[in-house]
Amino acid sequence: MSSHIPPNLEHIDCKMIKMEVNLDDISGELLGYIMDLLLESGANDVFYTPIYMKKNRPGVLLQLLCAEAYVDKIKEILFKETTTLGIRYYPLSVHRLAREFHKVETEWGSVTVKIGIMKGEVVQRAPEFEDCKSIAEIYSVPLKKVYEQVWKELKKREN
Repeated sequence: MSSHIPPNLEHIDCKMIKMEVNLDDISGELLGYIMDLLLESGANDVFYTPIYMKKNRPGVLLQLLCAEAYVDKIKEILFKETTTLGIRYYPLSVHRLAREFHKVETEWGSVTVKIGIMKGEVVQRAPEFEDCKSIAEIYSVPLKKVYEQVWKELKKREN
């Protein structure tokens, strides 16, 4: 399979890059800002892992996944916005499930649910966080209660 398949069909992205840097002298506020910049600039995923570096200094491992086309832009952000002096990056492939988006009605309104499909079989379901958060805020109900109702409605559909 190639990267030319529509993104909602099951496929393998062959031209993805994993990039990472170790940081031991950067604040949490900067990390949040940098994550937003990276996501806005083409990173598919950005995450941090606590690590210990030379001389047992606590640090952060910043890792991200992006398409090959965004590497130069992402490298520029990492060098200009972080304290790193070097970036490691590796080519990799990502197997992506086919995706569908369904609406589920709750007593407070509808929630979009992302459905992951592998070889024609539903293997993942995930309520969209922003929909659930919005309902929780508007109706002053606990977020977990919104999720519970979505899962309950999904169970009804299975039966």
